[in-house]
Amino acid sequence: MHAWLCENPVGVDALQWKELPTPAPKAGEVLVEIKAASLNFPDLLIVQNKYQMKPPLPFVPGSEYAGVVAAVGEGVTQLRVGQPVACLSGTGGFGTHAIAPAHLCMPLPQGFSFVDAAAFIMIYATSHHALVDRAQLKAGETVLVLGAAGGVGTAAIQIARAMGARVIAAASTDEKCELCRSIGADATINYTRHPVPNAFRDAVKAATEGKGPDVIYDPVGGEFAEPAFRSIAWRGRYLVVGFAAGPIPSLPLNLALLKGAAIVGVFWGDFSRREPKANAAMMAELAQWYAQGKIKPVIDRTMPMAELKAAYAHMGSRGVKGKLVMVNP
Repeated sequence: MHAWLCENPVGVDALQWKELPTPAPKAGEVLVEIKAASLNFPDLLIVQNKYQMKPPLPFVPGSEYAGVVAAVGEGVTQLRVGQPVACLSGTGGFGTHAIAPAHLCMPLPQGFSFVDAAAFIMIYATSHHALVDRAQLKAGETVLVLGAAGGVGTAAIQIARAMGARVIAAASTDEKCELCRSIGADATINYTRHPVPNAFRDAVKAATEGKGPDVIYDPVGGEFAEPAFRSIAWRGRYLVVGFAAGPIPSLPLNLALLKGAAIVGVFWGDFSRREPKANAAMMAELAQWYAQGKIKPVIDRTMPMAELKAAYAHMGSRGVKGKLVMVNP
Protein backbone atom coordinates (compact mmCIF):
# COMPACT_ATOMS: atom_id res chain seq x y z
CA MET A 1 0.00 0.00 0.00
CA HIS A 2 0.93 3.68 -0.28
CA ALA A 3 -0.02 6.50 2.09
CA TRP A 4 0.82 10.04 3.11
CA LEU A 5 2.87 9.63 6.27
CA CYS A 6 3.19 12.24 9.00
CA GLU A 7 6.41 11.54 10.90
CA ASN A 8 6.82 15.06 12.29
CA PRO A 9 3.65 17.17 12.80
CA VAL A 10 5.07 20.55 11.78
CA GLY A 11 2.74 21.13 8.84
CA VAL A 12 1.63 19.88 5.45
CA ASP A 13 5.05 20.23 3.82
CA ALA A 14 6.46 17.50 6.07
CA LEU A 15 4.03 14.86 4.74
CA GLN A 16 5.61 12.17 2.55
CA TRP A 17 3.99 9.72 0.13
CA LYS A 18 5.50 6.36 1.08
CA GLU A 19 5.14 2.67 0.36
CA LEU A 20 4.19 0.80 3.51
CA PRO A 21 3.39 -2.83 4.39
CA THR A 22 -0.32 -3.53 3.94
CA PRO A 23 -1.57 -4.33 7.45
CA ALA A 24 -3.85 -7.21 8.40
CA PRO A 25 -6.95 -6.41 10.47
CA LYS A 26 -6.99 -7.52 14.10
CA ALA A 27 -10.05 -8.60 16.06
CA GLY A 28 -12.89 -6.12 15.56
CA GLU A 29 -11.17 -4.41 12.63
CA VAL A 30 -11.47 -4.35 8.86
CA LEU A 31 -9.05 -3.46 6.09
CA VAL A 32 -10.59 -0.91 3.71
CA GLU A 33 -9.39 -0.40 0.15
CA ILE A 34 -9.88 3.36 -0.08
CA LYS A 35 -11.67 4.81 -3.09
CA ALA A 36 -12.16 8.37 -1.82
CA ALA A 37 -11.22 10.46 1.23
CA SER A 38 -12.42 13.95 2.12
CA LEU A 39 -10.37 16.79 3.51
CA ASN A 40 -11.72 18.27 6.75
CA PHE A 41 -10.45 21.17 8.84
CA PRO A 42 -9.21 18.83 11.62
CA ASP A 43 -7.03 17.11 9.00
CA LEU A 44 -5.08 20.37 8.72
CA LEU A 45 -4.84 20.90 12.48
CA ILE A 46 -3.67 17.36 13.18
CA VAL A 47 -0.59 17.60 10.94
CA GLN A 48 0.24 20.93 12.61
CA ASN A 49 0.02 19.35 16.08
CA LYS A 50 -2.86 21.74 16.90
CA TYR A 51 -5.72 19.26 17.18
CA GLN A 52 -7.07 17.95 20.50
CA MET A 53 -6.40 14.38 19.37
CA LYS A 54 -2.66 13.72 18.98
CA PRO A 55 -2.07 10.28 17.46
CA PRO A 56 1.19 8.41 18.07
CA LEU A 57 3.87 9.08 15.47
CA PRO A 58 4.12 8.24 12.67
CA PHE A 59 0.53 8.32 11.45
CA VAL A 60 -1.44 8.66 8.22
CA PRO A 61 -3.82 11.65 8.29
CA GLY A 62 -7.26 11.57 6.72
CA SER A 63 -10.18 11.28 9.10
CA GLU A 64 -12.97 10.36 6.70
CA TYR A 65 -13.00 7.97 3.77
CA ALA A 66 -15.00 5.45 1.77
CA GLY A 67 -14.09 2.26 -0.01
CA VAL A 68 -14.49 -1.49 -0.12
CA VAL A 69 -13.84 -3.98 2.69
CA ALA A 70 -10.75 -5.95 1.63
CA ALA A 71 -10.38 -8.16 4.74
CA VAL A 72 -12.13 -8.63 8.07
CA GLY A 73 -10.64 -9.41 11.46
CA GLU A 74 -11.72 -11.96 14.02
CA GLY A 75 -15.22 -11.48 15.37
CA VAL A 76 -16.41 -9.12 12.64
CA THR A 77 -19.78 -10.39 11.49
CA GLN A 78 -21.64 -7.24 10.46
CA LEU A 79 -19.37 -6.56 7.47
CA ARG A 80 -18.13 -8.78 4.64
CA VAL A 81 -15.32 -8.68 2.09
CA GLY A 82 -16.37 -6.68 -0.96
CA GLN A 83 -18.89 -4.54 0.94
CA PRO A 84 -18.82 -0.77 0.29
CA VAL A 85 -18.46 1.29 3.47
CA ALA A 86 -17.77 4.80 4.72
CA CYS A 87 -15.70 5.40 7.83
CA LEU A 88 -14.70 8.26 10.08
CA SER A 89 -11.86 6.92 12.20
CA GLY A 90 -9.81 10.07 12.78
CA THR A 91 -6.73 8.98 10.83
CA GLY A 92 -5.70 6.65 8.00
CA GLY A 93 -7.67 7.97 5.06
CA PHE A 94 -5.00 9.55 2.88
CA GLY A 95 -3.67 6.37 1.34
CA THR A 96 -4.68 3.35 -0.67
CA HIS A 97 -5.70 1.20 2.33
CA ALA A 98 -6.61 1.75 5.98
CA ILE A 99 -7.36 -0.31 9.05
CA ALA A 100 -10.67 0.76 10.61
CA PRO A 101 -12.64 -0.36 13.66
CA ALA A 102 -15.60 -2.29 12.28
CA HIS A 103 -18.08 -0.45 14.51
CA LEU A 104 -17.09 2.87 12.93
CA CYS A 105 -17.88 1.66 9.40
CA MET A 106 -21.19 2.67 7.85
CA PRO A 107 -22.42 0.16 5.23
CA LEU A 108 -23.35 2.00 2.06
CA PRO A 109 -26.72 1.34 0.43
CA GLN A 110 -26.92 0.83 -3.31
CA GLY A 111 -26.50 4.07 -5.24
CA PHE A 112 -24.41 5.85 -2.60
CA SER A 113 -21.31 7.05 -4.47
CA PHE A 114 -17.88 6.74 -2.87
CA VAL A 115 -17.20 10.46 -3.37
CA ASP A 116 -20.43 11.46 -1.61
CA ALA A 117 -19.86 8.85 1.10
CA ALA A 118 -16.35 10.12 1.84
CA ALA A 119 -17.80 13.61 2.38
CA PHE A 120 -20.87 12.57 4.33
CA ILE A 121 -20.42 11.41 7.91
CA MET A 122 -18.63 14.29 9.61
CA ILE A 123 -20.61 17.18 8.18
CA TYR A 124 -24.08 15.65 8.31
CA ALA A 125 -23.64 13.94 11.69
CA THR A 126 -22.30 17.16 13.19
CA SER A 127 -25.07 19.30 11.72
CA HIS A 128 -27.90 16.88 12.53
CA HIS A 129 -26.67 16.45 16.12
CA ALA A 130 -26.39 20.24 16.42
CA LEU A 131 -29.73 21.26 14.95
CA VAL A 132 -31.98 18.34 15.87
CA ASP A 133 -30.59 17.14 19.20
CA ARG A 134 -28.85 20.13 20.74
CA ALA A 135 -30.95 23.01 19.35
CA GLN A 136 -34.27 21.16 19.18
CA LEU A 137 -34.99 23.07 15.98
CA LYS A 138 -38.67 23.37 15.07
CA ALA A 139 -40.37 23.94 11.74
CA GLY A 140 -40.95 27.62 11.11
CA GLU A 141 -37.96 28.80 13.15
CA THR A 142 -35.11 30.78 11.61
CA VAL A 143 -31.52 29.52 11.53
CA LEU A 144 -28.48 31.72 10.88
CA VAL A 145 -25.62 29.62 9.50
CA LEU A 146 -22.14 31.15 9.73
CA GLY A 147 -19.44 29.84 7.39
CA ALA A 148 -22.37 28.61 5.34
CA ALA A 149 -20.50 27.66 2.17
CA GLY A 150 -18.16 25.22 3.92
CA GLY A 151 -18.72 21.52 4.52
CA VAL A 152 -20.69 21.66 7.78
CA GLY A 153 -22.34 24.91 6.70
CA THR A 154 -23.80 23.45 3.51
CA ALA A 155 -24.94 20.38 5.49
CA ALA A 156 -26.59 22.63 8.07
CA ILE A 157 -28.50 24.51 5.36
CA GLN A 158 -29.85 21.29 3.89
CA ILE A 159 -30.82 19.76 7.24
CA ALA A 160 -32.50 22.94 8.46
CA ARG A 161 -34.50 23.12 5.24
CA ALA A 162 -35.46 19.45 5.53
CA MET A 163 -36.83 20.26 9.00
CA GLY A 164 -38.98 23.12 7.70
CA ALA A 165 -36.86 25.99 9.06
CA ARG A 166 -36.04 29.28 7.36
CA VAL A 167 -32.31 29.64 6.64
CA ILE A 168 -30.11 32.74 6.51
CA ALA A 169 -26.64 31.87 5.19
CA ALA A 170 -23.60 34.04 5.91
CA ALA A 171 -20.54 33.62 3.69
CA SER A 172 -17.54 35.64 2.53
CA THR A 173 -18.19 36.12 -1.20
CA ASP A 174 -21.11 36.65 -3.57
CA GLU A 175 -20.23 33.36 -5.28
CA LYS A 176 -20.48 31.48 -2.00
CA CYS A 177 -23.75 33.20 -1.18
CA GLU A 178 -25.13 32.11 -4.55
CA LEU A 179 -24.12 28.52 -3.77
CA CYS A 180 -25.99 28.73 -0.46
CA ARG A 181 -29.13 29.96 -2.22
CA SER A 182 -28.86 27.13 -4.75
CA ILE A 183 -29.06 24.52 -1.97
CA GLY A 184 -31.95 26.08 -0.10
CA ALA A 185 -30.95 29.21 1.82
CA ASP A 186 -33.80 31.72 1.93
CA ALA A 187 -31.52 34.73 2.40
CA THR A 188 -27.78 35.39 2.41
CA ILE A 189 -25.37 37.86 3.99
CA ASN A 190 -21.94 38.56 2.50
CA TYR A 191 -19.58 39.19 5.45
CA THR A 192 -17.32 41.45 3.42
CA ARG A 193 -20.18 43.80 2.55
CA HIS A 194 -21.18 44.11 6.21
CA PRO A 195 -18.09 44.72 8.36
CA VAL A 196 -18.47 43.84 12.01
CA PRO A 197 -19.89 44.65 14.37
CA ASN A 198 -22.80 47.00 13.68
CA ALA A 199 -23.24 46.46 9.93
CA PHE A 200 -23.37 42.70 10.30
CA ARG A 201 -25.88 42.94 13.16
CA ASP A 202 -28.00 45.30 11.08
CA ALA A 203 -27.94 42.84 8.16
CA VAL A 204 -29.08 39.97 10.41
CA LYS A 205 -31.78 42.20 11.90
CA ALA A 206 -33.04 43.14 8.44
CA ALA A 207 -33.06 39.50 7.28
CA THR A 208 -35.16 38.49 10.29
CA GLU A 209 -37.48 41.53 10.26
CA GLY A 210 -36.07 42.64 13.61
CA LYS A 211 -36.77 39.40 15.48
CA GLY A 212 -33.34 37.81 15.25
CA PRO A 213 -32.51 34.17 14.48
CA ASP A 214 -33.90 31.46 16.74
CA VAL A 215 -30.80 29.32 16.20
CA ILE A 216 -27.26 30.37 15.29
CA TYR A 217 -25.03 27.64 13.87
CA ASP A 218 -21.38 28.73 14.31
CA PRO A 219 -18.51 26.56 13.10
CA VAL A 220 -16.30 29.64 12.61
CA GLY A 221 -15.83 31.57 15.86
CA GLY A 222 -13.61 34.62 15.51
CA GLU A 223 -14.81 38.19 15.09
CA PHE A 224 -18.36 37.44 13.92
CA ALA A 225 -19.34 35.41 16.98
CA GLU A 226 -20.25 38.28 19.30
CA PRO A 227 -22.22 40.40 16.79
CA ALA A 228 -24.08 37.26 15.74
CA PHE A 229 -24.91 36.44 19.35
CA ARG A 230 -26.07 40.02 19.96
CA SER A 231 -28.61 39.53 17.16
CA ILE A 232 -30.17 36.35 18.59
CA ALA A 233 -33.91 36.09 19.22
CA TRP A 234 -35.58 35.67 22.61
CA ARG A 235 -35.04 32.07 23.77
CA GLY A 236 -32.50 31.63 20.98
CA ARG A 237 -29.88 28.87 20.92
CA TYR A 238 -26.29 29.64 19.95
CA LEU A 239 -24.56 26.48 18.73
CA VAL A 240 -20.81 26.36 19.37
CA VAL A 241 -19.67 24.00 16.61
CA GLY A 242 -16.03 24.95 15.98
CA PHE A 243 -13.42 27.64 15.48
CA ALA A 244 -12.36 27.58 11.83
CA ALA A 245 -11.36 31.25 12.04
CA GLY A 246 -8.73 30.40 14.64
CA PRO A 247 -9.41 32.60 17.69
CA ILE A 248 -11.84 31.25 20.28
CA PRO A 249 -14.26 34.09 21.04
CA SER A 250 -15.38 35.24 24.47
CA LEU A 251 -19.11 35.94 24.61
CA PRO A 252 -20.49 38.37 27.21
CA LEU A 253 -22.72 36.21 29.40
CA ASN A 254 -25.03 39.11 30.19
CA LEU A 255 -26.32 38.77 26.62
CA ALA A 256 -27.51 35.24 27.37
CA LEU A 257 -29.33 36.60 30.42
CA LEU A 258 -30.97 39.50 28.59
CA LYS A 259 -32.15 37.38 25.65
CA GLY A 260 -33.11 34.29 27.68
CA ALA A 261 -30.71 32.60 25.27
CA ALA A 262 -28.66 29.41 25.56
CA ILE A 263 -25.05 28.84 24.52
CA VAL A 264 -25.00 25.19 23.49
CA GLY A 265 -21.87 23.11 22.92
CA VAL A 266 -21.83 20.67 20.01
CA PHE A 267 -19.39 17.75 20.20
CA TRP A 268 -20.69 15.05 17.88
CA GLY A 269 -17.60 12.84 18.34
CA ASP A 270 -18.24 12.35 22.05
CA PHE A 271 -21.99 12.06 21.46
CA SER A 272 -21.36 9.11 19.13
CA ARG A 273 -19.15 7.46 21.75
CA ARG A 274 -21.37 8.11 24.77
CA GLU A 275 -24.73 7.53 23.08
CA PRO A 276 -24.08 4.93 20.35
CA LYS A 277 -27.73 3.87 19.94
CA ALA A 278 -28.91 7.43 19.44
CA ASN A 279 -26.05 8.03 17.01
CA ALA A 280 -26.89 4.90 15.02
CA ALA A 281 -30.51 6.01 14.73
CA MET A 282 -29.36 9.43 13.56
CA MET A 283 -27.08 7.97 10.89
CA ALA A 284 -29.89 5.72 9.65
CA GLU A 285 -32.14 8.75 9.28
CA LEU A 286 -29.43 10.65 7.42
CA ALA A 287 -28.87 7.74 5.02
CA GLN A 288 -32.61 7.69 4.37
CA TRP A 289 -32.64 11.44 3.71
CA TYR A 290 -29.79 10.98 1.22
CA ALA A 291 -31.74 8.24 -0.59
CA GLN A 292 -34.78 10.54 -0.69
CA GLY A 293 -32.71 13.37 -2.19
CA LYS A 294 -33.22 15.69 0.80
CA ILE A 295 -29.48 16.01 1.42
CA LYS A 296 -26.42 15.62 -0.79
CA PRO A 297 -22.83 16.71 -0.10
CA VAL A 298 -21.65 19.76 -2.01
CA ILE A 299 -18.38 18.71 -3.65
CA ASP A 300 -16.04 21.59 -4.44
CA ARG A 301 -13.84 19.29 -6.51
CA THR A 302 -12.19 15.89 -6.58
CA MET A 303 -8.41 15.60 -6.82
CA PRO A 304 -6.02 12.63 -7.17
CA MET A 305 -4.71 11.36 -3.84
CA ALA A 306 -1.19 12.19 -5.02
CA GLU A 307 -2.14 15.91 -5.07
CA LEU A 308 -2.98 16.07 -1.36
CA LYS A 309 -0.60 18.97 -0.66
CA ALA A 310 -2.25 21.06 -3.38
CA ALA A 311 -5.64 20.22 -1.84
CA TYR A 312 -4.44 21.40 1.57
CA ALA A 313 -3.29 24.66 -0.05
CA HIS A 314 -6.68 25.15 -1.68
CA MET A 315 -8.44 24.57 1.64
CA GLY A 316 -6.09 27.04 3.33
CA SER A 317 -7.00 29.71 0.79
CA ARG A 318 -10.58 29.74 2.13
CA GLY A 319 -11.79 29.18 -1.42
CA VAL A 320 -13.45 25.80 -0.84
CA LYS A 321 -17.20 25.55 -1.36
CA GLY A 322 -18.48 22.39 0.29
CA LYS A 323 -15.98 19.52 0.47
CA LEU A 324 -12.68 18.59 -1.18
CA VAL A 325 -12.39 14.88 -1.95
CA MET A 326 -9.23 12.96 -2.80
CA VAL A 327 -9.70 9.92 -5.03
CA ASN A 328 -7.62 6.82 -5.81
CA PRO A 329 -7.49 5.40 -9.34
